[in-house]
Amino acid sequence: MFHIRIFKHYLPIQYVALTLIEYWLLILSVYIAFWIRFPKTNANLLDYRNPYAIKALIFAVIMSCCTLALGVYEAKIREGFSGVAVRSVVAFFLLGCGSLTVLYYIFPNLQLARGILSISVIIGLFFCLMLRLLFYLIVDLNQLRRRIVIWGAGNKAVQVISNLHKEDKLSNVFIKGVIPSGKIVHPDLPAEKILRSDTPLLEYCKVNRISEIVVALDERRRDLGGNLPLDVLLDCKLSGVEVVSAVDFCEREIGRIELNQLDPSWMLFSEGFKYSAFRDISKRVFDILVSCALLFVSWPIMFLAAIAVFIEDGSPVMYRQTRVGLNGKTFDLFKLRSMKVDAEKNGAVWAQENDERATKVGAFIRNTRLDELPQIYNVLKGDMSFVGPRPERPEFVKDLVLQIPFYNERHRVKPGLIGWAQLKFPYGASVEDASNKLRYDLYYTKNHSLLLDILIVIQTVEVVLLGKGVR
Repeated sequence: MFHIRIFKHYLPIQYVALTLIEYWLLILSVYIAFWIRFPKTNANLLDYRNPYAIKALIFAVIMSCCTLALGVYEAKIREGFSGVAVRSVVAFFLLGCGSLTVLYYIFPNLQLARGILSISVIIGLFFCLMLRLLFYLIVDLNQLRRRIVIWGAGNKAVQVISNLHKEDKLSNVFIKGVIPSGKIVHPDLPAEKILRSDTPLLEYCKVNRISEIVVALDERRRDLGGNLPLDVLLDCKLSGVEVVSAVDFCEREIGRIELNQLDPSWMLFSEGFKYSAFRDISKRVFDILVSCALLFVSWPIMFLAAIAVFIEDGSPVMYRQTRVGLNGKTFDLFKLRSMKVDAEKNGAVWAQENDERATKVGAFIRNTRLDELPQIYNVLKGDMSFVGPRPERPEFVKDLVLQIPFYNERHRVKPGLIGWAQLKFPYGASVEDASNKLRYDLYYTKNHSLLLDILIVIQTVEVVLLGKGVR
């Protein structure tokens, strides 16, 4: 599946096209609903001065965001089209209508009449489901998958293939085979995937319609036994066959940076890990706007949750905990108390699944993420951003820095209330989990942008509603 890079974040171009088509279908559904309700009224779809133009635009934007928030576009891979249909219904009728109700309450002038709104939702849902059904029938054809070969047959090659399997990304690419760079072949590689041919690589790529070569050598230096055929690969590249490293390939396809394929020079010379004054200013404005909006909506819920904590287990209702922030500086993070007062009488301990230290109210507010809401104060204060790597406790950071390479690099950006790693990986409660999450944190640190922040905020809705990664 081909990708387009927008503001440093890779997006599958097919899904970008699908989203744009759905957007216009949703706008069309509002006008059709208008014509059904008022058949004798002329409404020009292309006339921006029409009072329904801005209302149709807002309807389309909200429904598109709700669709993305519930993971509709990726549900096909995990759950089939039935999962897409169920999530679409929930996205339109529950999340979409609920969001529009709140918006109309705040801005009454943007409101669609109830009859038009109901018809628009039904027609929009029908259009989108039919379009998605047609889309999935087309993109599932093997001919649309990019055909790749992997240069190298060692540990890195095995890891690339394993990553694609684990992350359900083989619908995007077809691995034609693996080309050994020497005599050594990893035993975990399937024999049918090993390509041993006397045909020159460029000719092989043309005959088999190979679009990309992934270089996954365990060792590239010739003096240490590596075999990187620079001239051969350069010929392929100049003939239109993409040549990428394994770390760049996994970054693009999976949205993370593999630690065991990483070297410091790549971080220094790759595109990313850059400072931008405009980015800092726009991120701060984004943090304040989103935090104020969330505070406006959630303060009654936060107040009720605090009362519930006090009734069950007394005071304190909130507690502060030292966390590591930007450039390793510590700050006090605020949370609603979800555990017993003496939960850490024996020192700092990783939170476990169904943790016995949690109170009944605490278990509920942890499952619903309500205990995190006081961190809005940390965002407004400037200790945190709304989106970023989750801040860790200094007691754990001290050990993790020694055990995990590049762990300190996640502190190059402000920690966040929500993050890319929280979307892609469940709650971390061990050194191994922290290492796995670091791969996503480094991706965010390298590629963070306003677009990526917005995508993370939207997709976090699914995490909160379904309680993913909670402990």
